[in-house]
Amino acid sequence: MRRLPIYFLIDVSESMVGEPVEQVQDGMAAIIRGLRTDPYALETVWISVIAFAGQPKTIAPLQEVISFYPPRFPVGSGTSLSKGLGHLMYELRKNFVRTTFERKGDWKPIVFLFTDGVPTDSPGDLKAAIAEWKRNWQQTVNLVAVSFGEGTDNRMLGELTENVLYFNNTDASAWQQFFRWVTDSIKTSSLSVESSLTGFELARPDDRTLTRIDLSKQDRQPVVDDSYVVLAAKCQQTKRPYVIKYRKNVYMDARGDVGLRYQLVGAFKVDDSYYELSDEDAIDLKISTDKLVGAPVCPCCGNQFGLAFDETCGKIHCVGTEKVSTCPWCGNQAEYGAGSAGFDVNRTRG
Repeated sequence: MRRLPIYFLIDVSESMVGEPVEQVQDGMAAIIRGLRTDPYALETVWISVIAFAGQPKTIAPLQEVISFYPPRFPVGSGTSLSKGLGHLMYELRKNFVRTTFERKGDWKPIVFLFTDGVPTDSPGDLKAAIAEWKRNWQQTVNLVAVSFGEGTDNRMLGELTENVLYFNNTDASAWQQFFRWVTDSIKTSSLSVESSLTGFELARPDDRTLTRIDLSKQDRQPVVDDSYVVLAAKCQQTKRPYVIKYRKNVYMDARGDVGLRYQLVGAFKVDDSYYELSDEDAIDLKISTDKLVGAPVCPCCGNQFGLAFDETCGKIHCVGTEKVSTCPWCGNQAEYGAGSAGFDVNRTRG
């Protein structure tokens, strides 16, 4: 049987930590359940999942729907779209079966790109990756880009595809509606190829949940995702990594002046794949704790202070009631106390 390859290229940068990545995890399982009830999808659809943050990784190689098991989604630092695209193009070259005199090859692959931030690549790397995509794949692959956040660089996505949509994440039901739309789009596409039609038929979206973006009105965004502030930390007790996530909040004070601060979303455990998927290039990007509202509990051991700063190595860890604490990053031992003034801490690429 001829295959209809479906690739999911999913942003797993730190801004996706918490509810977004959990909803994507559940949504992928819902997609597979839905496709397994459709005879056309069972006959033609093959699925692969590629995650990208600062680095890319295939977390589910291309395989039939019937044998596909939804992978666990990791989290990493950075949003290197150039590396994500590069890895996608590598997988396409490796897997795509072309039509020959002896056999019919794959149907035109479909790629769903999900991202909620702006690329943190160098402009040169991103430009080169987009140019390669346009040159080698834009006409032979159907790509659908879905923006999960208001800070996404939609103009850049428009260079990859004309199918750029905005997901209005209002509540859990919106997530369910969105993944139902993805499932229906794959089903209609599989039916289309079986009927010798175009092979690419997006389902009609619910405008309250999913809307097409007017690409003519999009401006370029900065290379650092400013919608969130994410801090990388380690648990003093378990040595496990975790991240602290703050959401951007523009407010007006009593005098009518507009200010900017970041409200705590929470602290979240990550595993060692966080480092594997993170951008290796160090950045000197700091933020004052005066702009951060809320302090987390350590999600690994429950220590009440999840944001302690070690001046020796400049990194963040948790502290408890112990008199002398040991930094899990550098091993420095010190006594910690609370201060009234803010201090600068290193933030990640987001």
